[in-house]
Amino acid sequence: MRTLIENATIVNEGRKFIGSIVVNNGKITDILHEGEHPRRGNIDARIDAAGLYLIPGVIDDHVHFREPGLTHKATIYSESRAAAAGGVTSYMEMPNTVPQTTTLKALADKYARAAKDSVINYSFYFGATGNNYKLFARLNPHKVCGIKLFMGSSTGNMLVDTEEKLANIFSAATLPIAVHCEDATLITRTAKEIVEREGSDPDVKFHPIIRSAEACYRSTKSAIKLAKKYGARLHIMHISTARELELLTATETAHKKITAEVTPAHLIFCDRDYERLGTRIKCNPAIKSEADRNALRRAIGENRIDVIGTDHAPHHPNDKIGGALKAASGMPSIQFSLVAMLQLVNEGVLTIEQLVEKMCHAPAQIFGIKGRGYLRKGYYADFVLIDPAAPHTVKSADIVSICGWSPFEGATFDWSVRQTWVNGECLYLDGVFNEAIRGKALRFER
Repeated sequence: MRTLIENATIVNEGRKFIGSIVVNNGKITDILHEGEHPRRGNIDARIDAAGLYLIPGVIDDHVHFREPGLTHKATIYSESRAAAAGGVTSYMEMPNTVPQTTTLKALADKYARAAKDSVINYSFYFGATGNNYKLFARLNPHKVCGIKLFMGSSTGNMLVDTEEKLANIFSAATLPIAVHCEDATLITRTAKEIVEREGSDPDVKFHPIIRSAEACYRSTKSAIKLAKKYGARLHIMHISTARELELLTATETAHKKITAEVTPAHLIFCDRDYERLGTRIKCNPAIKSEADRNALRRAIGENRIDVIGTDHAPHHPNDKIGGALKAASGMPSIQFSLVAMLQLVNEGVLTIEQLVEKMCHAPAQIFGIKGRGYLRKGYYADFVLIDPAAPHTVKSADIVSICGWSPFEGATFDWSVRQTWVNGECLYLDGVFNEAIRGKALRFER
């Protein structure tokens, strides 16, 4: 079926123009400027997108969908639907499930689950431990997005913080290493000092003090040093401090071997919001000062930050009870990440062209995703139609994730996701899902 989506404001590769796209057999077959018409063949369906923006589907490089083992919090099916409702068409999922994705068997199991249940496109990280680096050579570089390394965030046996084990990982990895950077020794020492003063579970306001800017800086500096020493391809997840930005270069993403991600949470919230939102915004690394938040915002325009990814991490509401130490860290955010960033566009924090670069193009470029991330002839027809004049206030009834809550509840966004297309099919239309659609495994050109 040959479909024409016409009269949209298209944002793609640094340009914005009124135009149309032709979709056939799952791919984009033509991109037309205003006044141009399809050159040949019949059009079977027309969609008038006048007044709407058409952008490539968002690629989220950092999600926790909790399956297997933690499905009371989330499933691949539930969270991929939440993603689609938010304009996300592809994701890369993290290994800290039960069992952890640190064996080839566990990795294969995730792909089998996603093939059955994921409504959007998918890939999975392989988790590094202190002793599984010899398995890296057996990973399919065209199928596996990267290796996830926790440097200073204890997740089962996935904390790796000895010099010898880190050297093994950085020297053996040929895939991108996506790293969580916090200094575990400093965090433990600071937590002990605060517990002695404040009690066994200090107020959440102490979270950014325990998981401090210094802890982030030390670990990020160490990761960059290792990457340079061994020539590894390093992707630093969820940068949260101004000081870390000093370690990053302000050049074109295509020219970097060391790239960085920031989350919407760290771009929107600051430590003053703990009083209002409490543990709902407790995450690792912690939400920090307003000065840090503002520095992260500036870094997008400077190109020190390459990607905006969510670190979507749903928890059951009971898991969020407690303070700085007992409440779980992480928040669901994928359903509202695009509209939240579009709100920052309206506020002048970034341009819509920069948003598309950081949420759509750069993830595809950094990881080498084949045929996605851009509106180009011959690419998969993964795209989103968004309405710039459809204000809505987030209510609990709107939330698709199993956990049923969001730090954005009560927030009003001016933009709305109207349609999400995946592999040439309309998966999501004004709140309604096409339940017959399933995504495809991402492929990587390496």
